[in-house]
Amino acid sequence: MDIVGFLKSQFICHLLICYIFIVSGLIINFIQLFTLILWPINKQLFRRINCRLAYCISSQMVMLLEWWSGTDCTLYTDPENYHKYGKENAIVILNHNFEIDFLCGWNFCERFGVLGSSKVLAKKELSYMPIIGWMWYFLEIVFCKRKWEEDRKTVVQKLLNLRDYPENFWFLIHCEGTRFTEQKHQISMQVAKAKGLPKLKYHLLPRTKGFAVTVQCLRNVVSAVYDSTLNFRNNENPTLLGVLNGKKYHADLYYLMFFNFSFTVGRRIPLEDVPEDEQECSTWLHKLYQEKDAFQEEYYRTGTYPAVPVIPPRRPWTLLNWLFWALLLLYPLFKLLINMISSGSSLTLASFAFVIVIASVGVRWMIGVTEINKGSTYGNNDNKQKQK
Repeated sequence: MDIVGFLKSQFICHLLICYIFIVSGLIINFIQLFTLILWPINKQLFRRINCRLAYCISSQMVMLLEWWSGTDCTLYTDPENYHKYGKENAIVILNHNFEIDFLCGWNFCERFGVLGSSKVLAKKELSYMPIIGWMWYFLEIVFCKRKWEEDRKTVVQKLLNLRDYPENFWFLIHCEGTRFTEQKHQISMQVAKAKGLPKLKYHLLPRTKGFAVTVQCLRNVVSAVYDSTLNFRNNENPTLLGVLNGKKYHADLYYLMFFNFSFTVGRRIPLEDVPEDEQECSTWLHKLYQEKDAFQEEYYRTGTYPAVPVIPPRRPWTLLNWLFWALLLLYPLFKLLINMISSGSSLTLASFAFVIVIASVGVRWMIGVTEINKGSTYGNNDNKQKQK
């Protein structure tokens, strides 16, 4: 192992990265709290400021993927549509198979300059999560309880609020509602059989009501739907812990990269081509997922996508933002550490050791949130959860 790889795998480096992320994130959350006074005075200024503040948080995660682990993003798409990405509002349909697919989606947003304003349809529990969840609150993210009877009114109102959003945004949506696992897939296909729908091999049945309402509420605001599929070459299954360790996953040796993934915007579908009627929209989405499944089958067979590969340029802002926070926060930390060691107090050193242990537990907890085997049980029981 080379010296750089060795350093990336060291827990002390992970602690420092997480220290910068947590402390800077809480500082930004605190600043966001004060921006609330702008809402009744100038709502659009509030939104623009919070897009920049949110970027300061989410870009640190993207920095890990792009600069720390050395990820390269290959985009397969129609060259005629490439110039439109980042210059229009869009609904992005993502598959939900990997522990870091959210991070890859953010990477894609960053390459086209919409990371700070990107939106998601997220489960309500995430709104209580410090840093990311609190950041999303100020970004007017749409949270739901996954109980459609209770969610519909709230989701509609939140979506309608985005109609006058001042920044270009992508609304990222996992229509399957939860990450793919074999257990969830078996249950989902039982529902497909009961409803007379064709079975899917690589996806769960899409939950169509949330998508249909999103299309209805954002029509004439959003220009297109991007049908997107994420895959990792050589059947690699990367994790956030692997990213933090700088673990090297080769797409092929020629690229010499750490995580190498292909992110495809397979099609840009004008929104006017998506039915407005809820039932017709549901049928349209089911058909789309059947096509996505066949498309995935072809990828596993050939190892590539039938489109032109493009590598969107990596921008320096994620790294510069992280370096700013590192310089700002590491100096007082090291100064405090030196003072504690020089004091020679057993109580002081014990307190510092205790803080390290707590920080270690916190880091592991944050990583655990992304792990599939510790993820949501949503979709594991068809008697309690209905396919929407």
